[in-house]
Amino acid sequence: VQLVESGGGLVQPGGSLRLSCAASGFTFSSYAMSWYRQAPGKERELVATITSVGGSTNYADSVKGRFTISRDNAKKTVYLQMYSLKFEDAAVYYCYANAARWGLQPRNLWGQGTQVTVAS
Repeated sequence: VQLVESGGGLVQPGGSLRLSCAASGFTFSSYAMSWYRQAPGKERELVATITSVGGSTNYADSVKGRFTISRDNAKKTVYLQMYSLKFEDAAVYYCYANAARWGLQPRNLWGQGTQVTVAS
């Protein structure tokens, strides 16, 4: 049972990155998926969420219009496409799974994180 993020790296301001989070060991399609981020010295913050069937998404105000969350339930993968990256987007990005129905196990799950660095 795990979530494995990938796709982080170094990008210049204005650049783009696509993060991926591959799930295994649980019924991915029954979980809402989110991306969080945590910058040094700051609290972890919610970036984006997508419902279990992908019909609804929500974004933090700071990333609206620049980031897009999506999922492929057949591949058990959630993505975060990031455009127009800013210095303040630099952080460790975490994938998070939350059960959409009562009784599922695990109830929730975190990935290990992937570093996004924005530097000129």
